Amino acid sequence: MASTPSSSNFAPSVAGRPLPDRIGSPFLRDRNGGGVAPDSPLLPPGSPYLQTSHHHLASASSSTLPPNRSPKTETPPAQPPVPPQKDSPKSTIRKPSSTRSMRNKGAAAGEEKQSRSSTAKPPAPPSVPVTSASKIKPVPKLYFDTRAAPVSSMLMHWAKAPVHGSLPLRSMRAHTVTLANDNKTAWVFGGCDEKECASDVYMFDCETMAWSRPLTAGDLPPPCRAHTATLIDHRIVMLGGGQGGVYYDTVYVFNTITRRWSRPAIEGDNTNLSSTTPHIPAPRRAHTAVLYDQKIWIFGGGNGIQALNDVYCLEYRAEGDSAPWKWNGPIRTTGQLPPPRGYHTSTLVKNVMVVVGGSDGGRCFDDVHCLNLDTLRWLKAPLTQTYNRLSHTATLIGSYLFITGGHDGTNYVDSVLALNLVALQYETRRIAGKFPSPRGYHASVLCDRRMWIIGGYQGAIAYDDVWCLDLASNGYLPDVISFTVGMGLG
Repeated sequence: MASTPSSSNFAPSVAGRPLPDRIGSPFLRDRNGGGVAPDSPLLPPGSPYLQTSHHHLASASSSTLPPNRSPKTETPPAQPPVPPQKDSPKSTIRKPSSTRSMRNKGAAAGEEKQSRSSTAKPPAPPSVPVTSASKIKPVPKLYFDTRAAPVSSMLMHWAKAPVHGSLPLRSMRAHTVTLANDNKTAWVFGGCDEKECASDVYMFDCETMAWSRPLTAGDLPPPCRAHTATLIDHRIVMLGGGQGGVYYDTVYVFNTITRRWSRPAIEGDNTNLSSTTPHIPAPRRAHTAVLYDQKIWIFGGGNGIQALNDVYCLEYRAEGDSAPWKWNGPIRTTGQLPPPRGYHTSTLVKNVMVVVGGSDGGRCFDDVHCLNLDTLRWLKAPLTQTYNRLSHTATLIGSYLFITGGHDGTNYVDSVLALNLVALQYETRRIAGKFPSPRGYHASVLCDRRMWIIGGYQGAIAYDDVWCLDLASNGYLPDVISFTVGMGLG
């Protein structure tokens, strides 16, 4: 690996040439308000370091009407009064008693049905009402290719999910997807499309493949991307992120039951510092977070000036506890510290945080580092086969990490790499079906022995689609919970 860039003179480069400051890099602030042109000779087309410039703040949602406004409704014109008609001989004819009794029985049955419905279970929390701006797909579309060759049912298989419901009104990249509510509902927050960032929330049901958009309240976070989302019981903790040239150090908590946002009181720990003020991590995005020992551990990212490789932990409080949450750090670690990086992945495996790939704004890393969160010692995995990856996803499936998609430093890829955590080596596994298009900045979750990926970006287009990888004969892997991570780490 190349030497770690110093904080006083950080100038990432590609092929030995320095890169100009641009809004696209997660580590450099935008000083000129502009970005690198797509045909820049410094970077190849589709480079992950070219991002769309953000010249203005995004609205909370592009799918809603302006505040305090409601859709206009047309009042029907008044109808002229109808003059009363005289009774005719026909009006005095009495209907058969059987007809009257049937009508009366029907009314009684309706009253009985209404009384029964009043004792039914309460309705689900409300969702955003359907308007002319909603994107509704009531019936799922099944994707079937008659030209596809038959494959073994033992092979893992890719397929595009036949989604339906209230679909997202935007594409998404650098967003987060968190599985909660009995591990069946994926909560999607933030990210950006080709133009702007968002702060809306969507729900995707992994059983019915239905989208919905819930109503939320409370102290709403601003639009952001490249943040982290950590599940604690039924609460999702959002850390950092940013939009355009702005980087955040804020902490927001979303309750998936009450669907309400809040901001906990935060204090820092200055026991290891000469400063007398509480120490809180620098604003950052493209970092990672894992939950261990009642703490949220964050690693790396970029703060607008340089890439980072520091470690902090946030002590959270139980729901209802008004005591402030507390930052600790930077945590002093030993061993072979990874070079500064962002857009990597960090996955908790027992008591070990496994860090894969990433970038410092100029280099795309191919390494795997492991931090024992008990001993705070770093170890670098002795890989025999390496793959450059950034903006990928890492999904823990038993004793394997499935590294999906991302960028290899030259192109976006659609591959799935299986990292054996016992041997700390990559393995190849056959996969059938129609693969998702190459992409990065997507998100993935494991639910019901299927891996789902949502959204992503391929250098010019951001996606809003959902893909499913059925584990098939590898469906036993999630049941493997007793194993030792390589090099005796855990």
